Amino acid sequence: MPYWGLYLQWEGFSARQIGELTAILLATRIIAPNVWGWIADHRGQRMRIVRLASFLSILAFSAIFISQSYYWIAGVMVLFSFFWNASLPQFEVTTLQHLGEHSHHYSKIRVWGSIGFICVVVILGWLLDRYDAGIVPYALLISISGIWLISLSVPESASRHLSLNHIPIKTLLKQPSVRAFLAICFLMLVSHGPYYTFYSIYLEQHGYSRTLIGQLWALGVIAELMVFLVMHRWLPRFGIRKVLLASLLLAALRWLLIAFYADQILILIVAQSLHAASYGAYHAASIAWVHHHFIGCNQGRGQALYSSMSFGAGGAAGSLLSGYLWLTPGPQITFILAALTASSAFLIGFIWLKTIKTPAVK
Repeated sequence: MPYWGLYLQWEGFSARQIGELTAILLATRIIAPNVWGWIADHRGQRMRIVRLASFLSILAFSAIFISQSYYWIAGVMVLFSFFWNASLPQFEVTTLQHLGEHSHHYSKIRVWGSIGFICVVVILGWLLDRYDAGIVPYALLISISGIWLISLSVPESASRHLSLNHIPIKTLLKQPSVRAFLAICFLMLVSHGPYYTFYSIYLEQHGYSRTLIGQLWALGVIAELMVFLVMHRWLPRFGIRKVLLASLLLAALRWLLIAFYADQILILIVAQSLHAASYGAYHAASIAWVHHHFIGCNQGRGQALYSSMSFGAGGAAGSLLSGYLWLTPGPQITFILAALTASSAFLIGFIWLKTIKTPAVK
């Protein structure tokens, strides 16, 4: 994601087209996770789904080397992301079920995703200063191939710790707090649209090297990593609601700092450190919230629904809107609107989100 916009720009696409192609990559998360989540909840064998989807992702993305036309890349993104987006929600469920009553320790496992991200953005940023952006698809192909290979080592038995409690998912979706949570997820990722789609381009326009851009991305994920290491203590101490609300407010602050102080490297460092809140704390609290509400046979669809509303619908809408706003009224206004969107999510959560008790630290 950090370098996808740079690659599309290198291929000659406009800001609007970059926003649309990035939105396609995310929009399939609206449907794909729910399709695969329904299959997993009814048939089990979540790791078989992860392995199959990862392998088909490799085959689908390989087609990007055939042509670089707008419609061809759009088609490749639809097919690739349909399979790619199937994997993560089911692996989240596998992880949480494997942890059982110690599910608040999820963040200590998730931290390794952050470490992987740091390695990729630093190495690829360094390589992009020496080679052109045409290497980005190759890096992505290597990454998803690694996902598939490692998925072969995870036993299917890890995903079979199911609760016998079951509430119909339609009943859950009628609850005001559940609807409020899904609205928060949508708005939070809408606010991330300019960041995930144009942040690297934005920094390059302000004169930063690609090596430094990669280091700034890595800094944000290092901050996220630090939060994941302590989140198993914060959630029982402060509660899911408070952690989630704090992450929304700090996300709004982050987008304002990026909007007004892009030329101030020290303030950008502070803004990147707030990734600990806008992604790290938000994601860990959201995963815990879903795990507490979508129990029994609804776990796969619950995680899929979270992925669909946030990284799917929210991410796609954010990318699309930022693509339309980037040239007029411009980057600064786009990030200000992102801050207002995160603030709106906070207000919804403050009014409608209920407090959830979490287990004490063990």
